[in-house]
Amino acid sequence: MQLTRSMAKFTLGQLLITPGASNALTTDDVLTALSRHLDGDWGDVCEEDRNSNDEALQHGARLLSVYHAEDGTKFWVIAEWNRFSTNILLPREY
Repeated sequence: MQLTRSMAKFTLGQLLITPGASNALTTDDVLTALSRHLDGDWGDVCEEDRNSNDEALQHGARLLSVYHAEDGTKFWVIAEWNRFSTNILLPREY
């Protein structure tokens, strides 16, 4: 899979991945999640977090997405409020 930014709603900034996420996730897992995240598809977040993310696009706050790898591993993608960095991590690494 190739990451495309044609429909991106924001920028990722510096991309960071924790050691646990790097070991647990495939390249396709990461690229699929980043593509969804950039498109405003927040994954498996609750309605409150979905609404917060939608508002954050307008007002500049942190963006949190929750995804599952092909093997079922749950992971998070977090874009910082200033969009200087985006972190990929497992929930236990937070």
